[in-house]
Amino acid sequence: MKTNIRIQLSVMMFIQFFIWGSWYVTANIYLKKIGFGPTDVGSIYSTISLAAIVAPLFVGIIADRFFEAQKVLAVSHLVGAGLLYYVSTINEYSNFYWFFLLYAIFYMPTIALTNAISFHQMKDPGKEFPAIRVLGTIGFIAAGWAINNLKLESSNLQFVLAAAGSLLLGVYSFTLPNTPAKSKGEKVNLSKLLGLDAFGLMKKRNFAILVISSFLVSIPLNFYFVNTGSFLDELGIQDIAGKMSMGQMSEIIFMLLMPFFFKRLGVKKMILIGIAAWILRYILFAYGDNQAMVWMLYAGIILHGICYDFFFVTGQIYVDNEAPEELRASAQGLITLATYGIGMYIGAIFSGRVVKHFEVVNNDAISYQWWEIWMTPAVLAVGVLLVFWLFFREEEKIA
Repeated sequence: MKTNIRIQLSVMMFIQFFIWGSWYVTANIYLKKIGFGPTDVGSIYSTISLAAIVAPLFVGIIADRFFEAQKVLAVSHLVGAGLLYYVSTINEYSNFYWFFLLYAIFYMPTIALTNAISFHQMKDPGKEFPAIRVLGTIGFIAAGWAINNLKLESSNLQFVLAAAGSLLLGVYSFTLPNTPAKSKGEKVNLSKLLGLDAFGLMKKRNFAILVISSFLVSIPLNFYFVNTGSFLDELGIQDIAGKMSMGQMSEIIFMLLMPFFFKRLGVKKMILIGIAAWILRYILFAYGDNQAMVWMLYAGIILHGICYDFFFVTGQIYVDNEAPEELRASAQGLITLATYGIGMYIGAIFSGRVVKHFEVVNNDAISYQWWEIWMTPAVLAVGVLLVFWLFFREEEKIA
């Protein structure tokens, strides 16, 4: 790949995830500040998962068949910029929810589009893509630092910052290398787009256990994304966005170490460690505080690398190895639908209800019983860990 194209794709990936990182960590703090309750916050975060279900249809029906990917990316981000800016002006839950859902429907497909644009320019995506994709994680971290330094954790300006990034990427996308519609003229296969034609692989015991476990564990996993910012804010932690970016830093480190661990541990141990890391994270949050036990909070954040890479990335690699070549894309679609789609959607809604259940109102002051809140997903994850440990049978390690 030419150096100028590599730079173009790296900048694209940086801005793509800078947009997401501008609000994802701290939106819950702002939403509670303007009076949204726990169930409202959970519902708003669930829009990302609903959009993740719609995204394959958007990309497969529109981008893959009618228009060049870079143009669809441009229009999606330009529309997204307008929606984000409008969302920053809304203080009423119902309007906020519907307009944010509309924004999510435009944003989530752009993740697949940036990948498609990158892959089209590469001779060997397996070797070339990681170096491009890591700029996305760096962009997410940079957004956290920007929110931290500008003191926007509890401000609507975090959405304005995201809108500015979306506007920038929308304009920039018109300069990206041409990526023609790859399925132009082909009939639309909804089953394939949603990964449903890979359901036949569920006849394999291990594949079925992995998909079911991934779906189940995604429910307690979303407690972290929906609640951590407001949890740290209630404890009085300062510079939340910057400190939570330590999780993405550890993600980069463990991503680079993945080949080392794969060779020595294999799939089953990797995934068990990933689930165990989520359990440990929630226990650390349950017992941590802003005094002598503050190290527990930081440790829980830094565990993100193991939590994410060992579970999600390992699962994706396993699916890619197990599925026949003609079903690999559908199999990845199935695991994505089960985790980022349905599992995390249920997790966002459920976490909001759990937080509401443990809400304490005292003389109009609202606080939360965080020990009970964090131990709920910890216990759920323990159940999934036991199911996966007992029923998944690994035949051999991946070298």
